[in-house]
Amino acid sequence: MNKYSIITDSSCDLPQSMVEELDIKVMQLDIVIEGEGVYKNDELDVKDFYAKLRNNQNIKTSAVNADVAASMIEEIFKQGQDILYLGFSSNLSSTYQTVAMTGNELLEQYTDRKMISIDTLAASMGQGLLVYKACKCRNAGKTLEETAAYIEDIKLKLCHWFTVDDLFFLKRGGRVSGVTATLGTMLNIKPILHVDDEGRLINVSKVRGRKTSVTELAKRMEALAVHPETQDVFISHGDCIEDAEKLADIIREKFGTENIVISYVGTVIGAHSGPGTLALFFVGEHR
Repeated sequence: MNKYSIITDSSCDLPQSMVEELDIKVMQLDIVIEGEGVYKNDELDVKDFYAKLRNNQNIKTSAVNADVAASMIEEIFKQGQDILYLGFSSNLSSTYQTVAMTGNELLEQYTDRKMISIDTLAASMGQGLLVYKACKCRNAGKTLEETAAYIEDIKLKLCHWFTVDDLFFLKRGGRVSGVTATLGTMLNIKPILHVDDEGRLINVSKVRGRKTSVTELAKRMEALAVHPETQDVFISHGDCIEDAEKLADIIREKFGTENIVISYVGTVIGAHSGPGTLALFFVGEHR
C-alpha cells in the first residue's frame, strides 16, 4: 500500500467506525458551549449536544488551531509518510487555510516529505464522501498525486442538497431574515439549500412541509446524479434518523442504490444548522 496518510477535519461527519476502518486522521474543531466551556468535537455525545440545541443553549464553533495541525502533521512526517489533506470549505471556515499553511511551514523542515492540501469546497458528509473516495483510491494503489488529481477532478461534481427543520438556526447564522424565519415557521415552509462551486451555502428554493422537503432531496438526485444505481450515497441528519432512513428508502426504491451511508450531522455543522437538518450527498454532472 502507498505510504501516505489521508487527513481531514471533524466537519467531515464520517462515522467513527469508517474513520477507524479506513485509517483516516481527523483533526478536531472546537465547540464552545456557553456556561460549560470548550470541547473538542469528539468529546461530546451527539444526542446530548442536540438536546442542548433544542433547549436554546448558545453553542459556537472555532477552527482547528495551528498547534493541533502541527502536532498531527509532524507526527505523520516523523513516521516517514506523506500527507493528503482534504479540508472543510475555505468559504465556511478558516480551518483549511490554517492546516495548509502549517503543513507548508513544516515541509521546510521535513524536506524529504510531501503534503498536498485540497480545499474540498465541501462540508459535512460531502467533505466526508470526498475523503471516502480518496481512501478507496489509496487502497486501490493510487499514488498521492493520482489520488489528489482525482479528488480535484470530481470535487465540483460533489452535490450537497439539504433541508432544515428550524429556520431560526439559519436566522442566527444570517442565512435568512427574522421575518422570513417567523413567517416560514408559521406557514411550515422548509428551505432547500445546497453548497455551490465556491463552497458557500446557498438557499435555492422553498417547499411546504417536512415530507415534501424530504422527497425534494431525492428529486434533486434524480435530476443530477450520474449512474445513481452504482453510487456511494451519503446521508447526514441532525438527530432525525427516521427522516434519514425514509430518504434512503426512497433512493433505494427509485434508483436501486445499494451503498448508502447514514450518519449524524456532527457538532461542528449541527451548531449552525440545528436539529432536524437532513442532507444528501452524491456525485452529479455538476453541483
